[in-house]
Amino acid sequence: MPVIAAFVLALLLLAWLSRQLSLHIQYLLHFITRNGDLTVILLFLLLLPGVVTHEAAHWIAAYALGLKPSKFRVWPQKQRQHIGLGSVSVKSGRLWQESIVGMAPLIAGSILIAFIAEHIFDAQQFSRALGEQHWLESITVFQQSLLAPDGILWAYLLFAIANAMMPSASDRQPLRPLFFMTVLVVGLYLLFGLPATPFTLLLNWLAPTLHNITSAFIFTIALDLIILASIYLLVKLIAPEPAT
Repeated sequence: MPVIAAFVLALLLLAWLSRQLSLHIQYLLHFITRNGDLTVILLFLLLLPGVVTHEAAHWIAAYALGLKPSKFRVWPQKQRQHIGLGSVSVKSGRLWQESIVGMAPLIAGSILIAFIAEHIFDAQQFSRALGEQHWLESITVFQQSLLAPDGILWAYLLFAIANAMMPSASDRQPLRPLFFMTVLVVGLYLLFGLPATPFTLLLNWLAPTLHNITSAFIFTIALDLIILASIYLLVKLIAPEPAT
């Protein structure tokens, strides 16, 4: 279904932008502060609402599934080759339990940004204008959204949550075997010619929700692109070398 393809593409683009923003923001902050530890702390503070949402989603999901979460930490800490902005220690469980806990921040973050984009910003009208190539209308809708009462504050929350909700490497680890198992089961189901009606009904049921979330992703992508372009131009002006 087109809505699934649009959802996956928007999610992948948002994940890529999140990574690029993190790199460029760190580069800019490090150039200004000349201090690695201070750079990490400033990045953490910038994304604090999203970091709290990320770790809280892990904790709530683990608690709900009986995995006894502990050691809730919301503070940057070096972890091998990267910096972790927070963590939650949970008891080992079954593959499906660990997968839900790992995906909880993405699910919670997607719901929150869909709520903000739907009720604070007119994300569906914005994405519809883009899809119909009404460029002037899309720019007007975006501009009016940010100029609405508390629009900048809500845009910041949207930015912080969206760019801190992506699963880390440890979050994604249990998803690989679950993904291959799911593909195998679905492949065998279709191979034996079993009815596709349950899948069709499920997709039709999920379609409105996926459409709303995709619209929110598209609005957030536009916001991220503007911020990324602004940071890139600022770096070009004040730094001796471009960010990589």
